[in-house]
Amino acid sequence: MAIKINVSDMLGRRKMTQKTLSNKANIRPATISALYHETIKRLDIDQLNSLCTVLNCLPGDLFEYIPDEKKVTEATLLTEC
Repeated sequence: MAIKINVSDMLGRRKMTQKTLSNKANIRPATISALYHETIKRLDIDQLNSLCTVLNCLPGDLFEYIPDEKKVTEATLLTEC
């Protein structure tokens, strides 16, 4: 399973730089960079709120759940038996 972070896509669509987002959201540039490169491990609710406010979006617009195909297949086989 994986969580895809769509910050880079959202910045591209809005023609906004990481630095601009960092300044407007009052979030450290290193944190914005980790979001952009999808390497972040934790995100504070206040930071999520700031991102949504600045980008005018919902949390679900920033993150996408991608299930692990192998586990989904195994779960489907178990429920079909």
